[in-house]
Amino acid sequence: MINFRPPETRTRPSVGSSSSSSSVVTAEKALSFISKGWQEVRSSADADLQLIKNRANKFKNLADRELENFINSASISPFAVPAITASTITAPAEIDFVKKLRPKLSEIRRAYSSSEFKWPSQGKLRIDLSAIKNAIVAEVEEEEEEEKEREREIWRKWRCDRLKEERHFGEFDWEPIRTFKTRLKELEVELKGSRSSPAEIFEVIKNSEFVGKVKSSLKSICKEPEEAKGVPPLDVPELLAYLVRQSSPFLDQIGIRRDISEKIVESLCSKGHSKLLLNSLPGGGSSLIDGEIMNDELDLRIASVLQSTGHCYDGGFWGDSTKQNLEGDKRHVAIVTTASLPWMTGTAVNPLFRAAYLAKSEKQNVTLLVPWLCKSDQELVYPNQLTFSSPEAQELYIRNWLEERIGFKADFKISFYPGKFSKERRSILPAGDTSQFIPSRDADIAILEEPEHLNWYHHGKRWTNKFNHVVGIVHTNYLEYIKREKNGALQAFFVKHINNWVTRAYCDKVLRLSAATQDLPRSLVCNVHGVNPKFLKIGEKAAADRQSGQKVFSKGAYFLGKMVWAKGYRELIDLLSKHKTEFDGFNLDVFGNGEDAHEVQSTAKRLNLNVNFMNGRDHADDSLHGYKVFINPSISDVLCTATAEALAMGKFVVCADHPSNEFFQEFPNCLTYKTPEDFVAKVEKAMSSEPQPLTPEEQYKLSWEAATQRFMKYSDLEKVLSDETSLDRRRRKGMGKSVSMPNLEDMVDGALAFTHNCLTGNEFLRSCTGAIPRTRDYDKQHCNDLHLLPPQDVRKTGCLLILSSNANGLGFDAVSPAGVVYRIYT
Repeated sequence: MINFRPPETRTRPSVGSSSSSSSVVTAEKALSFISKGWQEVRSSADADLQLIKNRANKFKNLADRELENFINSASISPFAVPAITASTITAPAEIDFVKKLRPKLSEIRRAYSSSEFKWPSQGKLRIDLSAIKNAIVAEVEEEEEEEKEREREIWRKWRCDRLKEERHFGEFDWEPIRTFKTRLKELEVELKGSRSSPAEIFEVIKNSEFVGKVKSSLKSICKEPEEAKGVPPLDVPELLAYLVRQSSPFLDQIGIRRDISEKIVESLCSKGHSKLLLNSLPGGGSSLIDGEIMNDELDLRIASVLQSTGHCYDGGFWGDSTKQNLEGDKRHVAIVTTASLPWMTGTAVNPLFRAAYLAKSEKQNVTLLVPWLCKSDQELVYPNQLTFSSPEAQELYIRNWLEERIGFKADFKISFYPGKFSKERRSILPAGDTSQFIPSRDADIAILEEPEHLNWYHHGKRWTNKFNHVVGIVHTNYLEYIKREKNGALQAFFVKHINNWVTRAYCDKVLRLSAATQDLPRSLVCNVHGVNPKFLKIGEKAAADRQSGQKVFSKGAYFLGKMVWAKGYRELIDLLSKHKTEFDGFNLDVFGNGEDAHEVQSTAKRLNLNVNFMNGRDHADDSLHGYKVFINPSISDVLCTATAEALAMGKFVVCADHPSNEFFQEFPNCLTYKTPEDFVAKVEKAMSSEPQPLTPEEQYKLSWEAATQRFMKYSDLEKVLSDETSLDRRRRKGMGKSVSMPNLEDMVDGALAFTHNCLTGNEFLRSCTGAIPRTRDYDKQHCNDLHLLPPQDVRKTGCLLILSSNANGLGFDAVSPAGVVYRIYT
């Protein structure tokens, strides 16, 4: 800052009073001058400060707008940049030039108060303050320049970081773009170097290397692949052959067998342009066409034609392309069954053991979903008038029963869905959409015990859309039961095709416990059931006692099963009555309860058979250990659990030579018969000899460990759980394009599911086909028992309350439409 000193002025001296009065006037003028000068300085400083504030506010508003634009762009950009906040732009607490100005004012004050200072004689004093102004302006401009430099530095750094991120993701550093820019520069240099006419310039551009490479690139993009050349289009016979082959499951449902469909495909492929297929077969002959090779060659023809056309398929037509994202590292398995303890039936016991042994591996979380019956239905179904007032009471009963038999604590979840007992069908049918009782966050793998039974009247979300993998396990031979009823043949015809319909629409894989069941789509035969470990321990103890010389079996023969005609009682009474003479002196003890108990007992008494009827009991009861022979003439069972339990206890088993007993025929203690006379011979052999102890291999084959291993293998669950990429592909289902032909089978499955959903939504049609009235939705009693929202409220809000329990206690899960679960524990 420039030092200021006012110019010197000369005054004439005065004498007397004039001199004193003049000095007073001069002092007043000096004070007025100083105050005026200070006011000017202060106003100028205020103006400069206001200017700085305005510019700072302007810069702040600009930064806010840029920050907002940056945040909006960051929501799309795949990278992050450092945020610019107001704290990065700071103003000094006190402007430096004010500090520098203070010593200059003190110098001015000292100069004017000095005795050597003389005021000019003119009445008007002019002071040049431009130096002060210039100094202040210079200071302000310097400060502004520093602020602008800091601002530019911040934005340069942000821009540099952004470009680095963008180059990392290949957005601005893409090789074709750099090449394109380089070629443009080369072309520009060529044009600048040539001073020719426009025609010559155009010729230079046309013949330039850049244009040539652009042409070649476009040709490489647009031209057809080499292997696509010469691929003839599909002719009509090939299209028909592909259509028939894809429609074979549907044709099978309407009565056209698969072997006939294969012959039609073979015949169509032998005509027209399909000579291309025949030439690729071994020997080139058309008379000996192998079916599998023909199918493979047809697939190759379809694939080659599609590749030549560049066809892309966007996904399913009927299917839901969205799959739920799963949380955590563990997969989730949901087991849905049609019965629950204390009803001692196969669909209540076996799924319970399956859940326990799947959870034992701790590789996946397991949920068992069982039906909840109202008290009136419980009195009809559960033995000994046993009822439960709440789902948690029944869950406690189930867990205690299970832990007494398996010997370890099973860590899995038990949930309930509303069910109704049908007296006509003697089974439990779901009420409402069963799939909604598995939260979307847990919808990974579903195991449907009796999939046809669960889906006869299913009106809700398609299982294969909600779950990533759906396995059905067929327990019951419903056709055999239905044939025994009035107009059974006609009913069985319709039920057979309905079973095909629903299992195909709702299952990815179907396991049949034995060949006694109907052949279903995507099914194979495998026994995936084991026996209670308690029965194996009973068999081990019996073998040890016999080895020590003790008498193990002190009683004769017995039969145990639910007392209904279809469970083998008809066959048993027929065999005993037909050979009453041969069985003279032979006594048979029968244990069971059921709807036909009175009629069965009356028939046996009327025929004067040596049969003792007793109440039903657990097969592991001590009173049954002493029996040596278990007789089971039933041919309606798919896989009799009681037969497996009797073999595990080391007893003889006499059963029919039937597909349902094929698994047991490998055991030496299993005696099968084909005729009534053979039945008499096998009973006499069993009564007159001793059974062989089970070997360790035979014991393992009957165990649930072996059954679980077989289930994991043949249901593809082992592959699904071990393949981490399979879930990712399922989650991305429908997002990408496929170069394959639209899967006609999937489209047909989706159409079948859609049609079934429409039909089961009509109460009149449901009632006509045998559904329990008003079971499309659960009723008010179920709402009270399971603490559910009314169905109409669920449809409005999309929320559902589900009873649940875990280590934290009992409570409820409120599931939102998006799958978010709000858990409240008591």
